[in-house]
Amino acid sequence: MSVERIEETVGAGDTGVVAEAGTTAGTTTGAGVVAEAEIVTATAAAVTYYPVAPGVRLNVRSGPGTGYSIVRVLPEGSKVAIYCQTPGTTVSGPYGTSNIWDNIASGEFVSDAFVKTGSDGYVASRCAL
Repeated sequence: MSVERIEETVGAGDTGVVAEAGTTAGTTTGAGVVAEAEIVTATAAAVTYYPVAPGVRLNVRSGPGTGYSIVRVLPEGSKVAIYCQTPGTTVSGPYGTSNIWDNIASGEFVSDAFVKTGSDGYVASRCAL
């Protein structure tokens, strides 16, 4: 694993500071004063991708039901991130019968019956409508 290194110079004649991200480093200034610098890194939230049923080209709809228009079709072997879930039209698929619809992008929904989440229930928060 690579660790980002940050180098900072406090002022003219100072020794500067070199610290690994996520650590506290001290710097001795020309006057003999120790100044501490806190180096903080932000971590990205982990996104889980779930596989679509094997051999399935999955319709992506504009809303949580079969009455909504198809906005695109996912190719076989696709994986999707589920940002939220909401109830909608009941659909039967390879992973059972479900009324749960997965929001995979803004204005894009797929039936949970075609996504292998490992659960018959909700695996993400409910969508705010």
